[in-house]
Amino acid sequence: MAFYMYTANYSREAIQAMVKSPSDREAAARKIIEAAGGKLHHMFMAFGPTDVIALCEFPDDIGMAAVSLAVGAGGGVTNGATTKLLTPAEFGEAMRKAGAIAGAYTPPQG
Repeated sequence: MAFYMYTANYSREAIQAMVKSPSDREAAARKIIEAAGGKLHHMFMAFGPTDVIALCEFPDDIGMAAVSLAVGAGGGVTNGATTKLLTPAEFGEAMRKAGAIAGAYTPPQG
């Protein structure tokens, strides 16, 4: 399974709706993520340039992309962005592979 970080901002209309009638946004996120075959590990509301951060796990990129598209199509968020994450073990594999193939690359020279 692969890990992803999804970030987004709530639209003005979504914020107005949440203030008027508060709702459990984590439950809503969990429902759509699980419907796409994923698992929600953590969800945070944040100060700063991003309103919501969700850390999810999916068997493949398609499930995460489907969630991102469905949430974006709903109109409640803007600036949705997905970042695929690597575990430290996966990053270790990448470093080992980089060491093995480094000689195949010639950097630009001036």
